[in-house]
Amino acid sequence: MSLSSDASPSLRVVFLGTPLFAATCLEQLLQSRHEVVGVVTAPDRPAGRGRSLRASDVKKVALQHNLPLAQPEKLKDETFHDQLDAWNADLGVVVAFRMLPEVVWNRPRLGTINLHGSLLPQYRGAAPIHWAVLNGETTTGASTFLLKHEIDTGHVLDRVEIPIEPDDTTGVVHDRLLEAGKHLLVRSIDALAEGTANPVPQESLLEDGVIPKEAPKLFKDHGRIDWSRPAEDIHNQIRGLNPFPGAWTTLPSGDTLRVHASERTDADFGGQPGTVHVSKDTLSVSCGTGTLSLTRIQPQGKPAMPVKDFLNGLRNPIRILG
Repeated sequence: MSLSSDASPSLRVVFLGTPLFAATCLEQLLQSRHEVVGVVTAPDRPAGRGRSLRASDVKKVALQHNLPLAQPEKLKDETFHDQLDAWNADLGVVVAFRMLPEVVWNRPRLGTINLHGSLLPQYRGAAPIHWAVLNGETTTGASTFLLKHEIDTGHVLDRVEIPIEPDDTTGVVHDRLLEAGKHLLVRSIDALAEGTANPVPQESLLEDGVIPKEAPKLFKDHGRIDWSRPAEDIHNQIRGLNPFPGAWTTLPSGDTLRVHASERTDADFGGQPGTVHVSKDTLSVSCGTGTLSLTRIQPQGKPAMPVKDFLNGLRNPIRILG
């Protein structure tokens, strides 16, 4: 693969992605000087109560702009490979798509790059934004890198850093990162086209002795609140899993109570972890260390609501959670 200066200033790009994050990046790319010669996205899937087939956000953008489209069930299918060859792309661009086999990512002349939602090599994996918030990071960012065999390990082309505020949710950070990431992506493609790209090994971006944190896929049990943990950690869990998959605890009845938002408080009511303290319109919970005030919750089978509304409709007092 050559990154020399004889590359065309305008590249033929095949774009691979599925969700809104990817669709927004595709729209940004369409405003650049580069030509999107083909789009690859997931097949339509049943969704909603009626289970009707729903197109991905990337497919919707592709159709709006009359772009050639492929929706392969299997990425190793030869018919799909023939389609890629017919597009004759200089570069593959991946944003929020499934893992690609080498026979796909190595097809374009310059290979394939990926936009990842972290400052690589930190937070390699499926949920980088979630884990940065879960771990209480104060900064994160986006990286572009060249694909290679091992997932999220290729040489980094460029990075951009953004802040994480103390009460930011994953949803808020996602939107902030998307705005920064879409411009980073086009900047990286420009550099490849101009021959000015300088890919660097991820290991060179680590300080001596620092071990990269991972960002594995999240499951429902990641949302279970353990009230014996410090209040700060639980606050990070609640905002890190908002809007999905969500933090939750259980009521004495056994019903699930989803916790959408919380506030740190200096109050110290004592009591065992999980002990509930109600005062007027507030609901606070004792943690392993400190106390956390819950501000927005969702009782089982009901919509999300402010804690004030929940307390107004409460028939029996709650003494403990979890």
